Amino acid sequence: MTATHLYLSLIPQALIASMLEPSSFGRYYAVGTRVHSRGEAIFFEVDPGQLPVGEFPLELVPQRCVAKADGRPKKSVYLSIYRVLSRIPVAALGKLYLVTRDGRTLALERAEYTGDQGRRTHLYQEFCPIDPMVASLLAPLEFCRAITDPARPVHVPRIVFSELALRGLATDPVNGLANDLPYPNLSHLRDVLADLLEGNGKDSKLVLKQAGGGVFYRMIRGGFYVGDQRDFAFYRFPAVAELEAHHYSWWRSAQTPALDI
Repeated sequence: MTATHLYLSLIPQALIASMLEPSSFGRYYAVGTRVHSRGEAIFFEVDPGQLPVGEFPLELVPQRCVAKADGRPKKSVYLSIYRVLSRIPVAALGKLYLVTRDGRTLALERAEYTGDQGRRTHLYQEFCPIDPMVASLLAPLEFCRAITDPARPVHVPRIVFSELALRGLATDPVNGLANDLPYPNLSHLRDVLADLLEGNGKDSKLVLKQAGGGVFYRMIRGGFYVGDQRDFAFYRFPAVAELEAHHYSWWRSAQTPALDI
């Protein structure tokens, strides 16, 4: 019998049951449906045994997630679309899957988070439950704690985000080389970073209200992070040499520019 999987989609936010394995689900979700506002897909595999009792209608899974009469697997059964991330414990999250616009899937494992290693500025792309681009003086763990702090007037209960490369702008926002940075309105990004380094009292500033260019896979530095005030998990993104050696098809697809950038 085909196993049933639970997936937490981030684009858009949803808890989905599926009979498809992760790679097949990623291809279906990015290419075989028009539910998304973007081509890429990002999702976690979820351990149902770690979910709070009664939080989600898991009783519907055996009823609705069944193969069709001709044997084809049930591709998706939506179980929730509202405030899903905040109701799933970080401990229930398994592998993270990154899907390109043409449906190629890369799996990331959890890794040990070893800290910031001395960088002064950071650029984060948030994915769920909000999706702006934010510049910050805070390292990933500190940024996660800050943005989920209920004592702050603007906060979220839990956050998923990645760190993006800044090239020469990381140390010299005004004159540093942008090289191949694909972000829109680089002059504004320079101004935001320079303002943060001048010490105006803020530790983070908004760069874009919504990263409309999709997921900047080729610019990811470090990896992906998910957490809140208590829990924090890090998913390491492979180095370029590793991607070229072991995930070439995915990496080549991930570097294809989005049509709307």
